[in-house]
Amino acid sequence: MQTNMRKEINEIPEAAARLLANSASAITAAGKALRERDPQFFVTVARGSSDHAALFLKYAIELTAGRPVASLGPSLASIYGAKLKLGGAAAIAISQSGKSPDIVAMAEGATKGGAISIALTNTLPSPLADACLHSLDLSAGPEISVAATKSYVNSIVAGLAVLAEWTGDTDLDRAVKNLPEQFAKAVALDWSELADDLKDAQSLYVLGRGPGLAIASEAALKFKETSGMHAEAYSSAEVLHGPVALVGPSFPVVALAARDAAEASVTGMADSLADRGAYAGVTAAGAKSARKLPFVATGHPITDALALIVPFYGFVEAWSRGRGLDPDKPVNLKKVTETR
Repeated sequence: MQTNMRKEINEIPEAAARLLANSASAITAAGKALRERDPQFFVTVARGSSDHAALFLKYAIELTAGRPVASLGPSLASIYGAKLKLGGAAAIAISQSGKSPDIVAMAEGATKGGAISIALTNTLPSPLADACLHSLDLSAGPEISVAATKSYVNSIVAGLAVLAEWTGDTDLDRAVKNLPEQFAKAVALDWSELADDLKDAQSLYVLGRGPGLAIASEAALKFKETSGMHAEAYSSAEVLHGPVALVGPSFPVVALAARDAAEASVTGMADSLADRGAYAGVTAAGAKSARKLPFVATGHPITDALALIVPFYGFVEAWSRGRGLDPDKPVNLKKVTETR
């Protein structure tokens, strides 16, 4: 019998298509508001997987629109009561439940501080939607498994759709609209050989760069929460500044390379570590020493990075079951986390 997590992974293509259809008018409205205000910088508000989605959107906005993006600590509002001056900014708040008190408080603070605030949430109506000027229903449908999968993906799809609408980037718009089809291909990819490669590991690194670093961060979290596996995400450049000292035969590396300007860098790092005797797997056809992991090339450097998370989700769900665990019910975790 399939786990809820596996079912929800399989639903990713359908969920993305549903989002793009159901939230078309909200996407248009948010994009129009951004064009009219022309924000000079962005801030994001999120935690956990949603914060990894925000990190992805940070890179996408900076690469596409040339606007800097900063992450706000929600405790600035909920604990410290800070009043931020955000005139001339836009804020993106992401929460599946739409009701985590600190996320809501920070979103309210961003709106009151003068930002164009946009909520990305799987729950409408919700306190988060009420706290923001614009809200997009992620339309992921019920997500029962504690580990977020389709809501994470749809958070990024929603943000990219707004970005394409705002900037008038026709290439990105086309790539986003093609994502349901690309996700359907990605769901079918098999990373099962990776399970044998990692069977003796107690810890590992997940590497990426640019948008791929956001995917690496999400992958590392999923190793922890579904499988009790210690994993940390690093930039493929930053790992050289100390962390690489731990890499070896029993400390493997999974590198997530997209078809973008950083592909050669990420792939080269994976090959270099493999040459030193470490296990390294990488999503790149041009790898020489590292194991090649299958991927879907979407035809756009930003959406290409997003598609990498889909086969990983399939792998980590099976990996969790193979370790005798239930990926639907991670130890010490619950579905909705309401932090203050």
